[in-house]
Amino acid sequence: MAAASSSTARQVPSRIASQLARARSLNPRLNAFTHLSSSEDLIAQLERSPWEGPMSGVSVGVKDMFATSDGASTSCGSRMLKDYRSPFEATVVRRLRDSGALLMGKTNMDEFGMGSANVHSYFGAVTNPAGPDGVEETLALPQEAQRVAGGSSGGSAAAVASGLCDVALASDTGGSTRLPASYCGVLGFKPSYGLLSRHGLVAYASSLDTVGLMARETELLQRAFDVSSAHDPKDPTSAPSYARERADEVHSRLRDRLAARTGAGEQPLKGVRIGVPAVRAPLSSDVFPASLLASTALLDPVRAFLSTLVSLGASLTSVRLPSAPLGLSAYYVLASAEASSNLARFDGVQFGYRAEEKVGEKEQLYAKTRTEGFGKEVRKRLLLGTFALSAEAFDNYYLQAQRVRRLIQLELDDLFRSGNPLSVSTSPTRRDDGVDFLLHPSAMSTAPLLSSYSTSDAPSASAKGTDSTAASRSAYVQDLLSLPASLAGLPALSIPAGRATDDGWPVGVTLVGQWGADGQVLEVARRIEAARKLAKL
Repeated sequence: MAAASSSTARQVPSRIASQLARARSLNPRLNAFTHLSSSEDLIAQLERSPWEGPMSGVSVGVKDMFATSDGASTSCGSRMLKDYRSPFEATVVRRLRDSGALLMGKTNMDEFGMGSANVHSYFGAVTNPAGPDGVEETLALPQEAQRVAGGSSGGSAAAVASGLCDVALASDTGGSTRLPASYCGVLGFKPSYGLLSRHGLVAYASSLDTVGLMARETELLQRAFDVSSAHDPKDPTSAPSYARERADEVHSRLRDRLAARTGAGEQPLKGVRIGVPAVRAPLSSDVFPASLLASTALLDPVRAFLSTLVSLGASLTSVRLPSAPLGLSAYYVLASAEASSNLARFDGVQFGYRAEEKVGEKEQLYAKTRTEGFGKEVRKRLLLGTFALSAEAFDNYYLQAQRVRRLIQLELDDLFRSGNPLSVSTSPTRRDDGVDFLLHPSAMSTAPLLSSYSTSDAPSASAKGTDSTAASRSAYVQDLLSLPASLAGLPALSIPAGRATDDGWPVGVTLVGQWGADGQVLEVARRIEAARKLAKL
């Protein structure tokens, strides 16, 4: 390999060098990165990467839940792992590197992915940069006016929204990619469960965890997805090649329908049928969406987005998901139960944080390590999960939650025109009266104020607040709309719909497809993006 000083040495692209300089300037206020690469790190990456690749010239932020072997810690936003350096690299990180991408750094997150606001981090809360007046002006707002970036992948969303990286790796267990994407006004994609390898992603809830992607342009999102999507024998939950081929077959008619609408003068979404769910809220008897959204100011951009779909030729129809409101309770039981199992390995014996051992305290060392190493939110969920798996509660909580999950999966399958490729009885065109996609608001409000959340788990947080039952409940309910796709393992893409007419902060809508229809979800988003850009010319 040629030395960096030789005439053949590769130089960091000026655009990426500018991003790095800007990141160093903004990150003390933004707190999006827990680790930033140096110029020397980027040059070393260039020397190891191909000259030409599908991701060449693209900068990538990596959520601090993915293992990297570049010397940066893989902390999961936790004291428990703040000094842990992985000896190997996550498969999706390696695939991005091999395709020419440059890793900008590790992004901040809620501890072990548990949170909806990115305030439960050992490194402090992430500040949302997507205010109506621009990034610099938003970060200059007084402390009491700062807003959350969303969680748990808030660092990734804030980095992309600020232009500090082109693409960011995230994770999505119950909405951790889509919610921060909505709050920060960027694209947030949760692919079909199993399409992107979880090898090297620290486990939270293994049956729900999905690798997520964020970007500001659909084309970049598509490229990142294409290089990352492949069967990985190192991940036992990775979808095998035959399942991917079957998905291509099942969704061929939808793919052909979209391909036929590419000519001049054609409505690009003609023939596409989109369902808008009517769901009852668990805390209200009113009907979605008016009861769930903070105000009509947030509904206005959603209505405008629906009008855009109709103008592009799509047909809209109301659909029902009777079991969807039960998904919130089912999700927190299932995710917490799996977390209590997955996080049992962090005991202070083999690796990670270890509490100071005092004379006569050896039998209490395990409990002391976990109490000191985990933050309050993680401890709360681990206790809930342990209870749900106990003999006296297993039937009433865990098994019931699994039944609810199955009901939601069946209800969603019954809505789509294309059958589920994972079902052995699926035919390529199962029903003519079904829909191709579902569409719903990504969140029930714009980004809440940082001061409305407790940051007691984050000693260096950029805002301080008081813990309250109302704020805690609101944080959990924010996941309500994103959970059906998570419980069913379906692809879901949060798309910026505009800004609320009252506070000017971003509003997102989520497009959901049948399992394996990831390419079609991204294609619809690309066409919507192109039409909206054209309308602004």
